[in-house]
Amino acid sequence: MENQKVRVRFAPSPTGPLHIGGVRTALYNYLFAKKHGGDFILRIEDTDSQRFVAGAEEYIIDAFNWLGIQFDEGVDYTTNKATIRQSERKPIYKQYVDQLLTEGLAYIAFDTPAELDAKRAEIANFQYDASIRSLMRNSLTLPKETVNTLISEGNQYVVRIKIEPGHDIIVNDLIRGEVKINSSILDDKVLFKSADQLPTYHMANIVDDHLMEISHVIRGEEWLPSAPLHVLLYRYLGWESTMPKFAHLPLLLKPDGNGKLSKRDGDRLGFPVFPLQWTEKDGNISTGYREAGYLPDAVVNFLALLGWNSGTEQEIFSMQELIEIFSLDRCSKSGAKFDFEKGKWFNHKYIQQKSNEEIAALFAPILIENGVTVSTEKTIQIVGMVKERVNFVKELWAQSSFFFVAPTTYEEKTVQKRWKAETPAQLIELIDVLNEISDVTPHATEEIVKAWIAEKEYHLGNIMNAFRLAIVGESKGPHMFDITAIIGKEETIARLKYAIETIK
Repeated sequence: MENQKVRVRFAPSPTGPLHIGGVRTALYNYLFAKKHGGDFILRIEDTDSQRFVAGAEEYIIDAFNWLGIQFDEGVDYTTNKATIRQSERKPIYKQYVDQLLTEGLAYIAFDTPAELDAKRAEIANFQYDASIRSLMRNSLTLPKETVNTLISEGNQYVVRIKIEPGHDIIVNDLIRGEVKINSSILDDKVLFKSADQLPTYHMANIVDDHLMEISHVIRGEEWLPSAPLHVLLYRYLGWESTMPKFAHLPLLLKPDGNGKLSKRDGDRLGFPVFPLQWTEKDGNISTGYREAGYLPDAVVNFLALLGWNSGTEQEIFSMQELIEIFSLDRCSKSGAKFDFEKGKWFNHKYIQQKSNEEIAALFAPILIENGVTVSTEKTIQIVGMVKERVNFVKELWAQSSFFFVAPTTYEEKTVQKRWKAETPAQLIELIDVLNEISDVTPHATEEIVKAWIAEKEYHLGNIMNAFRLAIVGESKGPHMFDITAIIGKEETIARLKYAIETIK
Protein backbone atom coordinates (compact mmCIF):
# COMPACT_ATOMS: atom_id res chain seq x y z
CA MET A 1 0.00 0.00 0.00
CA GLU A 2 2.90 2.40 0.70
CA ASN A 3 3.87 2.65 -2.97
CA GLN A 4 0.32 2.48 -4.29
CA LYS A 5 -0.85 5.30 -6.51
CA VAL A 6 -3.26 7.65 -4.74
CA ARG A 7 -6.79 6.91 -5.92
CA VAL A 8 -9.77 8.42 -4.11
CA ARG A 9 -13.47 8.41 -4.85
CA PHE A 10 -16.56 10.45 -4.17
CA ALA A 11 -19.58 8.16 -4.03
CA PRO A 12 -22.89 10.04 -3.75
CA SER A 13 -26.32 8.42 -3.80
CA PRO A 14 -28.76 9.85 -6.38
CA THR A 15 -31.52 10.30 -3.81
CA GLY A 16 -31.92 14.06 -4.15
CA PRO A 17 -29.85 17.24 -4.39
CA LEU A 18 -26.22 17.22 -3.33
CA HIS A 19 -25.78 18.75 0.14
CA ILE A 20 -23.04 21.34 0.55
CA GLY A 21 -21.38 19.01 3.08
CA GLY A 22 -21.04 16.43 0.32
CA VAL A 23 -19.49 19.05 -1.91
CA ARG A 24 -16.86 19.75 0.75
CA THR A 25 -16.09 16.02 1.05
CA ALA A 26 -15.65 15.80 -2.72
CA LEU A 27 -13.45 18.90 -2.70
CA TYR A 28 -11.12 17.45 -0.06
CA ASN A 29 -10.86 14.20 -2.05
CA TYR A 30 -10.07 16.20 -5.19
CA LEU A 31 -7.42 18.34 -3.48
CA PHE A 32 -5.80 15.27 -1.92
CA ALA A 33 -5.71 13.40 -5.23
CA LYS A 34 -4.27 16.32 -7.19
CA LYS A 35 -1.71 17.08 -4.44
CA HIS A 36 -0.35 13.55 -4.75
CA GLY A 37 -0.65 13.17 -8.52
CA GLY A 38 -3.49 10.70 -8.10
CA ASP A 39 -6.91 9.94 -9.56
CA PHE A 40 -10.29 11.28 -8.45
CA ILE A 41 -13.20 8.97 -9.25
CA LEU A 42 -16.96 9.51 -9.25
CA ARG A 43 -19.01 6.47 -8.33
CA ILE A 44 -22.81 6.62 -8.27
CA GLU A 45 -24.00 4.48 -5.34
CA ASP A 46 -27.55 3.75 -6.49
CA THR A 47 -28.15 0.45 -4.70
CA ASP A 48 -31.05 1.91 -2.69
CA SER A 49 -33.65 1.50 -5.43
CA GLN A 50 -36.49 2.69 -3.16
CA ARG A 51 -34.94 6.13 -2.70
CA PHE A 52 -33.70 6.74 -6.24
CA VAL A 53 -34.67 10.19 -7.58
CA ALA A 54 -34.70 10.88 -11.31
CA GLY A 55 -32.37 13.73 -12.30
CA ALA A 56 -30.23 13.51 -9.17
CA GLU A 57 -27.25 11.99 -10.99
CA GLU A 58 -27.27 14.71 -13.64
CA TYR A 59 -27.57 17.31 -10.89
CA ILE A 60 -24.45 15.95 -9.17
CA ILE A 61 -22.39 16.09 -12.36
CA ASP A 62 -23.66 19.59 -13.26
CA ALA A 63 -22.77 20.84 -9.78
CA PHE A 64 -19.16 19.69 -10.03
CA ASN A 65 -18.81 21.03 -13.55
CA TRP A 66 -19.95 24.43 -12.27
CA LEU A 67 -17.52 24.31 -9.35
CA GLY A 68 -14.59 23.31 -11.56
CA ILE A 69 -14.04 20.04 -9.69
CA GLN A 70 -13.24 17.55 -12.42
CA PHE A 71 -13.19 13.75 -12.16
CA ASP A 72 -10.56 11.55 -13.77
CA GLU A 73 -12.89 8.55 -13.97
CA GLY A 74 -16.54 7.80 -13.55
CA VAL A 75 -18.27 10.40 -15.72
CA ASP A 76 -19.12 9.69 -19.33
CA TYR A 77 -17.80 12.99 -20.69
CA THR A 78 -14.56 11.12 -21.32
CA THR A 79 -14.37 9.00 -24.43
CA ASN A 80 -13.17 5.80 -22.85
CA LYS A 81 -14.64 5.68 -19.34
CA ALA A 82 -18.35 5.27 -18.68
CA THR A 83 -20.25 6.44 -15.63
CA ILE A 84 -19.74 4.02 -12.74
CA ARG A 85 -23.15 3.05 -11.36
CA GLN A 86 -23.43 0.30 -8.80
CA SER A 87 -26.85 -0.75 -10.11
CA GLU A 88 -25.11 -1.90 -13.32
CA ARG A 89 -22.60 -4.09 -11.46
CA LYS A 90 -24.92 -6.64 -9.83
CA PRO A 91 -23.06 -9.83 -10.89
CA ILE A 92 -19.81 -8.48 -9.45
CA TYR A 93 -21.24 -8.04 -5.96
CA LYS A 94 -23.17 -11.32 -5.97
CA GLN A 95 -19.91 -13.20 -6.53
CA TYR A 96 -18.48 -11.90 -3.26
CA VAL A 97 -21.73 -12.31 -1.35
CA ASP A 98 -21.65 -15.99 -2.37
CA GLN A 99 -18.03 -16.21 -1.23
CA LEU A 100 -18.97 -14.99 2.25
CA LEU A 101 -21.89 -17.46 2.41
CA THR A 102 -19.70 -20.37 1.32
CA GLU A 103 -17.08 -19.57 3.93
CA GLY A 104 -19.67 -19.23 6.71
CA LEU A 105 -18.94 -15.53 7.19
CA ALA A 106 -22.46 -14.51 6.22
CA TYR A 107 -25.91 -16.11 6.36
CA ILE A 108 -29.34 -15.88 4.78
CA ALA A 109 -32.20 -14.37 6.82
CA PHE A 110 -35.91 -14.72 5.94
CA ASP A 111 -37.38 -12.52 8.70
CA THR A 112 -40.22 -10.38 7.39
CA PRO A 113 -40.61 -6.71 8.35
CA ALA A 114 -43.55 -7.72 10.57
CA GLU A 115 -41.46 -10.35 12.36
CA LEU A 116 -38.66 -7.88 12.92
CA ASP A 117 -41.07 -5.29 14.30
CA ALA A 118 -42.52 -7.88 16.67
CA LYS A 119 -39.05 -8.70 18.02
CA ARG A 120 -38.25 -5.01 18.44
CA ALA A 121 -41.39 -4.61 20.52
CA GLU A 122 -40.52 -7.69 22.55
CA ILE A 123 -36.79 -7.04 23.15
CA ALA A 124 -35.46 -3.74 24.48
CA ASN A 125 -32.58 -2.27 22.45
CA PHE A 126 -33.06 -4.96 19.83
CA GLN A 127 -30.25 -5.46 17.37
CA TYR A 128 -29.77 -8.39 15.02
CA ASP A 129 -26.54 -9.80 16.45
CA ALA A 130 -25.00 -12.97 17.91
CA SER A 131 -27.38 -12.95 20.87
CA ILE A 132 -30.51 -12.54 18.74
CA ARG A 133 -29.90 -14.40 15.48
CA SER A 134 -30.48 -17.78 17.13
CA LEU A 135 -34.08 -16.63 17.79
CA MET A 136 -34.76 -15.61 14.20
CA ARG A 137 -35.58 -17.33 10.89
CA ASN A 138 -32.26 -17.66 9.11
CA SER A 139 -29.90 -20.22 7.62
CA LEU A 140 -28.18 -20.61 11.01
CA THR A 141 -31.40 -21.81 12.69
CA LEU A 142 -33.26 -23.49 9.81
CA PRO A 143 -32.40 -26.86 8.18
CA LYS A 144 -30.57 -26.55 4.87
CA GLU A 145 -33.51 -28.18 3.06
CA THR A 146 -35.90 -25.58 4.45
CA VAL A 147 -33.59 -22.77 3.37
CA ASN A 148 -33.38 -24.16 -0.17
CA THR A 149 -37.16 -24.62 -0.32
CA LEU A 150 -37.86 -21.08 0.86
CA ILE A 151 -35.51 -19.69 -1.77
CA SER A 152 -36.89 -21.87 -4.58
CA GLU A 153 -40.45 -20.81 -3.67
CA GLY A 154 -39.49 -17.19 -4.19
CA ASN A 155 -39.46 -16.05 -0.57
CA GLN A 156 -37.61 -12.81 -0.17
CA TYR A 157 -34.48 -12.84 1.95
CA VAL A 158 -31.44 -10.83 2.90
CA VAL A 159 -27.84 -11.84 3.43
CA ARG A 160 -26.33 -10.68 6.73
CA ILE A 161 -22.70 -10.56 7.78
CA LYS A 162 -21.92 -12.89 10.69
CA ILE A 163 -20.11 -10.94 13.39
CA GLU A 164 -18.66 -12.81 16.34
CA PRO A 165 -18.72 -10.85 19.62
CA GLY A 166 -15.85 -10.03 21.96
CA HIS A 167 -13.20 -8.91 19.46
CA ASP A 168 -11.62 -5.47 19.18
CA ILE A 169 -11.66 -3.98 15.69
CA ILE A 170 -9.06 -1.28 15.07
CA VAL A 171 -9.65 1.56 12.61
CA ASN A 172 -6.52 3.62 11.96
CA ASP A 173 -7.87 7.01 10.96
CA LEU A 174 -5.59 9.64 9.40
CA ILE A 175 -7.48 12.44 11.18
CA ARG A 176 -8.67 10.81 14.42
CA GLY A 177 -5.88 8.35 15.09
CA GLU A 178 -6.63 4.85 16.35
CA VAL A 179 -10.32 4.09 16.86
CA LYS A 180 -11.06 0.85 18.72
CA ILE A 181 -14.53 -0.73 18.58
CA ASN A 182 -15.55 -4.00 20.20
CA SER A 183 -17.45 -6.27 17.84
CA SER A 184 -20.05 -6.96 20.56
CA ILE A 185 -21.72 -3.61 19.87
CA LEU A 186 -22.06 -4.28 16.14
CA ASP A 187 -25.11 -5.88 14.54
CA ASP A 188 -25.18 -8.32 11.65
CA LYS A 189 -25.71 -5.74 8.92
CA VAL A 190 -27.57 -6.63 5.74
CA LEU A 191 -25.20 -7.03 2.79
CA PHE A 192 -27.59 -8.13 0.04
CA LYS A 193 -31.34 -8.06 -0.70
CA SER A 194 -33.01 -10.63 -2.90
CA ALA A 195 -35.93 -8.26 -3.61
CA ASP A 196 -33.89 -6.20 -6.06
CA GLN A 197 -30.79 -8.41 -6.34
CA LEU A 198 -28.70 -5.49 -5.14
CA PRO A 199 -26.11 -5.24 -2.39
CA THR A 200 -26.45 -2.68 0.37
CA TYR A 201 -24.08 0.25 0.68
CA HIS A 202 -21.73 -1.68 2.96
CA MET A 203 -21.09 -4.58 0.58
CA ALA A 204 -20.96 -2.63 -2.66
CA ASN A 205 -18.76 0.02 -1.10
CA ILE A 206 -16.09 -2.47 -0.03
CA VAL A 207 -16.09 -4.46 -3.28
CA ASP A 208 -15.83 -1.35 -5.43
CA ASP A 209 -13.12 0.24 -3.32
CA HIS A 210 -11.08 -2.94 -3.61
CA LEU A 211 -11.60 -3.52 -7.34
CA MET A 212 -11.00 0.15 -8.16
CA GLU A 213 -7.80 0.08 -6.09
CA ILE A 214 -8.91 2.97 -3.88
CA SER A 215 -5.96 3.98 -1.71
CA HIS A 216 -7.72 6.39 0.67
CA VAL A 217 -11.35 6.68 1.78
CA ILE A 218 -11.97 10.31 2.74
CA ARG A 219 -15.55 10.78 3.90
CA GLY A 220 -17.72 12.54 6.46
CA GLU A 221 -17.65 11.82 10.16
CA GLU A 222 -21.16 10.37 9.94
CA TRP A 223 -19.65 7.27 8.28
CA LEU A 224 -17.22 6.59 11.14
CA PRO A 225 -19.61 4.08 12.85
CA SER A 226 -19.53 2.03 9.61
CA ALA A 227 -15.74 1.87 9.51
CA PRO A 228 -15.35 -1.18 11.84
CA LEU A 229 -17.79 -3.16 9.69
CA HIS A 230 -15.84 -2.19 6.59
CA VAL A 231 -12.55 -3.23 8.19
CA LEU A 232 -14.15 -6.56 9.08
CA LEU A 233 -15.42 -7.08 5.52
CA TYR A 234 -11.94 -6.48 4.13
CA ARG A 235 -10.69 -9.13 6.53
CA TYR A 236 -13.46 -11.61 5.68
CA LEU A 237 -12.87 -11.20 1.95
CA GLY A 238 -9.12 -11.68 2.31
CA TRP A 239 -8.28 -8.14 1.25
CA GLU A 240 -6.87 -6.79 4.50
CA SER A 241 -3.45 -6.10 2.96
CA THR A 242 -5.01 -3.82 0.33
CA MET A 243 -7.41 -2.01 2.66
CA PRO A 244 -7.45 1.74 1.99
CA LYS A 245 -6.49 4.29 4.62
CA PHE A 246 -9.46 5.99 6.26
CA ALA A 247 -9.94 9.68 7.01
CA HIS A 248 -13.22 10.88 8.54
CA LEU A 249 -13.84 14.59 8.09
CA PRO A 250 -15.49 16.80 10.73
CA LEU A 251 -19.18 17.57 10.40
CA LEU A 252 -20.51 20.87 9.11
CA LEU A 253 -22.47 22.31 12.02
CA LYS A 254 -25.40 24.71 12.28
CA PRO A 255 -24.44 28.40 12.22
CA ASP A 256 -26.24 28.76 15.55
CA GLY A 257 -26.82 26.15 18.22
CA ASN A 258 -25.68 22.57 18.08
CA GLY A 259 -26.07 19.77 15.56
CA LYS A 260 -25.40 18.98 11.93
CA LEU A 261 -26.15 21.55 9.25
CA SER A 262 -29.50 20.85 7.56
CA LYS A 263 -31.67 22.29 4.82
CA ARG A 264 -33.99 23.64 7.52
CA ASP A 265 -31.13 25.79 8.82
CA GLY A 266 -30.69 27.30 5.38
CA ASP A 267 -34.43 27.94 5.04
CA ARG A 268 -34.56 29.47 8.52
CA LEU A 269 -31.53 31.73 8.16
CA GLY A 270 -31.75 32.46 4.44
CA PHE A 271 -28.77 30.78 2.82
CA PRO A 272 -28.42 27.88 0.33
CA VAL A 273 -27.35 24.39 1.37
CA PHE A 274 -27.21 23.02 -2.20
CA PRO A 275 -24.71 23.98 -4.92
CA LEU A 276 -27.41 24.36 -7.58
CA GLN A 277 -31.14 25.04 -7.50
CA TRP A 278 -33.29 21.96 -6.91
CA THR A 279 -36.99 21.50 -7.65
CA GLU A 280 -38.86 18.95 -5.55
CA LYS A 281 -41.62 16.71 -6.92
CA ASP A 282 -44.19 18.96 -5.24
CA GLY A 283 -42.82 21.99 -7.06
CA ASN A 284 -41.02 23.51 -4.08
CA ILE A 285 -37.76 25.13 -5.15
CA SER A 286 -34.60 25.24 -3.07
CA THR A 287 -32.14 27.81 -4.32
CA GLY A 288 -28.51 26.95 -4.93
CA TYR A 289 -25.25 28.81 -4.53
CA ARG A 290 -25.10 29.36 -8.28
CA GLU A 291 -28.59 30.87 -8.46
CA ALA A 292 -27.98 32.94 -5.31
CA GLY A 293 -25.15 34.66 -7.14
CA TYR A 294 -22.07 33.02 -5.68
CA LEU A 295 -19.00 32.64 -7.85
CA PRO A 296 -17.79 29.02 -8.01
CA ASP A 297 -14.23 29.94 -7.00
CA ALA A 298 -15.57 31.69 -3.91
CA VAL A 299 -17.64 28.65 -2.92
CA VAL A 300 -14.61 26.37 -3.29
CA ASN A 301 -12.43 28.69 -1.19
CA PHE A 302 -15.13 29.03 1.48
CA LEU A 303 -15.70 25.28 1.77
CA ALA A 304 -11.98 24.48 1.82
CA LEU A 305 -11.58 26.39 5.09
CA LEU A 306 -14.50 24.69 6.82
CA GLY A 307 -12.69 21.99 8.77
CA TRP A 308 -9.19 22.54 7.37
CA ASN A 309 -6.64 25.31 7.80
CA SER A 310 -3.45 26.19 6.00
CA GLY A 311 -1.51 27.07 9.15
CA THR A 312 -1.12 30.66 7.88
CA GLU A 313 -3.13 33.89 8.02
CA GLN A 314 -3.93 33.64 4.31
CA GLU A 315 -7.63 33.19 3.50
CA ILE A 316 -7.91 33.68 -0.26
CA PHE A 317 -6.62 30.68 -2.21
CA SER A 318 -6.86 29.72 -5.84
CA MET A 319 -7.65 26.09 -6.60
CA GLN A 320 -4.01 25.51 -7.53
CA GLU A 321 -2.82 27.01 -4.25
CA LEU A 322 -5.21 24.79 -2.32
CA ILE A 323 -3.90 21.73 -4.16
CA GLU A 324 -0.31 22.63 -3.34
CA ILE A 325 -0.80 23.09 0.42
CA PHE A 326 -3.68 20.73 1.25
CA SER A 327 -2.96 17.99 3.78
CA LEU A 328 -5.20 15.76 5.87
CA ASP A 329 -3.15 16.37 9.02
CA ARG A 330 -4.46 19.94 9.10
CA CYS A 331 -8.08 18.79 9.13
CA SER A 332 -9.92 19.38 12.39
CA LYS A 333 -11.35 16.58 14.51
CA SER A 334 -14.19 18.79 15.76
CA GLY A 335 -17.12 20.04 13.70
CA ALA A 336 -16.96 23.30 11.74
CA LYS A 337 -19.60 25.99 12.25
CA PHE A 338 -21.14 26.94 8.93
CA ASP A 339 -20.58 30.71 8.87
CA PHE A 340 -22.72 31.75 5.91
CA GLU A 341 -21.82 35.42 6.43
CA LYS A 342 -18.20 34.45 5.84
CA GLY A 343 -19.36 32.84 2.62
CA LYS A 344 -20.70 36.24 1.50
CA TRP A 345 -17.37 37.80 2.42
CA PHE A 346 -15.55 35.33 0.20
CA ASN A 347 -17.89 36.14 -2.68
CA HIS A 348 -17.25 39.86 -2.16
CA LYS A 349 -13.51 39.27 -2.27
CA TYR A 350 -13.71 37.23 -5.44
CA ILE A 351 -15.83 39.90 -7.14
CA GLN A 352 -13.11 42.44 -6.31
CA GLN A 353 -10.44 40.12 -7.71
CA LYS A 354 -12.18 39.63 -11.03
CA SER A 355 -11.53 42.13 -13.79
CA ASN A 356 -14.13 44.78 -14.56
CA GLU A 357 -14.59 43.10 -17.94
CA GLU A 358 -15.49 39.76 -16.31
CA ILE A 359 -17.95 41.33 -13.87
CA ALA A 360 -19.47 43.46 -16.64
CA ALA A 361 -20.16 40.28 -18.64
CA LEU A 362 -21.93 38.77 -15.62
CA PHE A 363 -23.86 42.02 -15.09
CA ALA A 364 -24.99 42.31 -18.72
CA PRO A 365 -28.01 39.93 -18.41
CA ILE A 366 -29.25 41.91 -15.39
CA LEU A 367 -29.13 45.12 -17.42
CA ILE A 368 -31.16 43.45 -20.17
CA GLU A 369 -33.72 42.27 -17.59
CA ASN A 370 -34.10 45.91 -16.53
CA GLY A 371 -34.58 47.12 -20.11
CA VAL A 372 -31.18 48.81 -20.34
CA THR A 373 -29.17 48.88 -23.55
CA VAL A 374 -25.72 50.30 -23.07
CA SER A 375 -22.25 49.86 -24.51
CA THR A 376 -19.90 47.30 -23.02
CA GLU A 377 -17.30 50.01 -22.44
CA LYS A 378 -19.71 52.05 -20.34
CA THR A 379 -20.76 49.01 -18.33
CA ILE A 380 -17.12 48.20 -17.62
CA GLN A 381 -16.52 51.75 -16.38
CA ILE A 382 -19.55 51.66 -14.09
CA VAL A 383 -18.74 48.23 -12.70
CA GLY A 384 -15.28 49.47 -11.79
CA MET A 385 -16.83 52.25 -9.71
CA VAL A 386 -19.34 50.20 -7.72
CA LYS A 387 -18.20 46.57 -7.51
CA GLU A 388 -16.41 47.16 -4.20
CA ARG A 389 -19.82 47.90 -2.65
CA VAL A 390 -21.45 44.52 -3.39
CA ASN A 391 -21.30 40.90 -2.24
CA PHE A 392 -23.13 39.60 -5.31
CA VAL A 393 -23.27 40.61 -8.96
CA LYS A 394 -27.06 40.92 -8.72
CA GLU A 395 -26.56 43.74 -6.17
CA LEU A 396 -24.81 45.85 -8.81
CA TRP A 397 -28.17 47.04 -10.15
CA ALA A 398 -29.21 48.58 -6.84
CA GLN A 399 -25.81 50.25 -6.58
CA SER A 400 -25.67 51.56 -10.14
CA SER A 401 -29.19 51.88 -11.56
CA PHE A 402 -28.95 55.69 -11.42
CA PHE A 403 -26.22 55.55 -14.08
CA PHE A 404 -28.77 54.14 -16.52
CA VAL A 405 -32.12 55.48 -15.33
CA ALA A 406 -32.73 59.00 -14.00
CA PRO A 407 -34.45 59.16 -10.59
CA THR A 408 -38.11 60.18 -10.56
CA THR A 409 -38.47 60.07 -6.80
CA TYR A 410 -36.15 61.15 -4.02
CA GLU A 411 -35.34 59.56 -0.69
CA GLU A 412 -37.46 61.46 1.83
CA LYS A 413 -35.02 61.49 4.75
CA THR A 414 -32.26 62.79 2.46
CA VAL A 415 -34.57 65.51 1.13
CA GLN A 416 -35.37 66.62 4.68
CA LYS A 417 -31.67 66.73 5.58
CA ARG A 418 -30.03 67.96 2.39
CA TRP A 419 -32.55 70.10 0.49
CA LYS A 420 -32.44 73.61 1.94
CA ALA A 421 -34.60 76.64 1.13
CA GLU A 422 -31.75 78.13 -0.90
CA THR A 423 -30.95 74.90 -2.75
CA PRO A 424 -33.11 75.43 -5.90
CA ALA A 425 -31.55 78.82 -6.60
CA GLN A 426 -28.04 77.50 -6.03
CA LEU A 427 -28.60 74.51 -8.36
CA ILE A 428 -29.92 76.85 -11.06
CA GLU A 429 -26.58 78.67 -10.80
CA LEU A 430 -24.79 75.31 -10.96
CA ILE A 431 -26.60 74.55 -14.23
CA ASP A 432 -25.19 77.75 -15.69
CA VAL A 433 -21.71 76.76 -14.54
CA LEU A 434 -22.00 73.30 -16.09
CA ASN A 435 -23.28 74.74 -19.37
CA GLU A 436 -20.02 76.65 -19.75
CA ILE A 437 -17.79 73.62 -19.22
CA SER A 438 -16.25 72.08 -22.34
CA ASP A 439 -13.93 69.57 -20.67
CA VAL A 440 -16.33 67.26 -18.80
CA THR A 441 -13.69 64.89 -17.42
CA PRO A 442 -14.08 64.30 -13.66
CA HIS A 443 -11.01 66.31 -12.57
CA ALA A 444 -11.71 69.31 -14.80
CA THR A 445 -15.38 69.51 -13.84
CA GLU A 446 -14.59 69.18 -10.13
CA GLU A 447 -12.07 72.04 -10.25
CA ILE A 448 -14.50 74.40 -11.95
CA VAL A 449 -17.47 73.55 -9.73
CA LYS A 450 -15.48 73.83 -6.50
CA ALA A 451 -13.97 77.15 -7.66
CA TRP A 452 -17.52 78.46 -8.23
CA ILE A 453 -18.61 77.26 -4.76
CA ALA A 454 -15.61 78.97 -3.15
CA GLU A 455 -16.14 82.18 -5.11
CA LYS A 456 -19.80 82.34 -4.06
CA GLU A 457 -18.84 81.38 -0.50
CA TYR A 458 -21.47 78.64 -0.50
CA HIS A 459 -21.24 75.67 1.90
CA LEU A 460 -19.42 72.92 -0.01
CA GLY A 461 -21.23 70.07 1.78
CA ASN A 462 -24.69 71.58 1.23
CA ILE A 463 -24.11 72.06 -2.49
CA MET A 464 -22.56 68.64 -3.09
CA ASN A 465 -25.16 66.73 -1.06
CA ALA A 466 -28.03 68.44 -2.89
CA PHE A 467 -26.21 67.82 -6.19
CA ARG A 468 -25.95 64.10 -5.37
CA LEU A 469 -29.61 63.92 -4.35
CA ALA A 470 -30.67 65.46 -7.67
CA ILE A 471 -28.50 63.14 -9.78
CA VAL A 472 -28.80 59.86 -7.83
CA GLY A 473 -32.08 60.21 -5.95
CA GLU A 474 -30.52 59.42 -2.59
CA SER A 475 -27.31 59.82 -0.60
CA LYS A 476 -25.17 57.07 -2.15
CA GLY A 477 -22.87 56.29 -5.03
CA PRO A 478 -19.24 56.86 -6.07
CA HIS A 479 -17.50 60.20 -6.53
CA MET A 480 -19.96 62.75 -7.93
CA PHE A 481 -17.83 63.92 -10.81
CA ASP A 482 -17.16 60.33 -11.87
CA ILE A 483 -20.94 59.94 -12.08
CA THR A 484 -21.44 63.12 -14.13
CA ALA A 485 -18.63 62.15 -16.49
CA ILE A 486 -20.41 58.85 -17.20
CA ILE A 487 -23.95 60.17 -17.65
CA GLY A 488 -22.78 63.28 -19.57
CA LYS A 489 -23.38 67.00 -19.25
CA GLU A 490 -26.82 67.08 -20.91
CA GLU A 491 -28.19 64.31 -18.69
CA THR A 492 -26.67 65.92 -15.59
CA ILE A 493 -28.38 69.25 -16.36
CA ALA A 494 -31.68 67.52 -17.18
CA ARG A 495 -31.65 65.73 -13.82
CA LEU A 496 -30.86 68.97 -11.97
CA LYS A 497 -33.80 70.72 -13.65
CA TYR A 498 -36.16 67.83 -12.86
CA ALA A 499 -35.12 67.85 -9.20
CA ILE A 500 -35.59 71.62 -8.91
CA GLU A 501 -39.10 71.29 -10.33
CA THR A 502 -40.03 68.17 -8.36
CA ILE A 503 -38.57 68.42 -4.85
CA LYS A 504 -40.61 70.57 -2.48
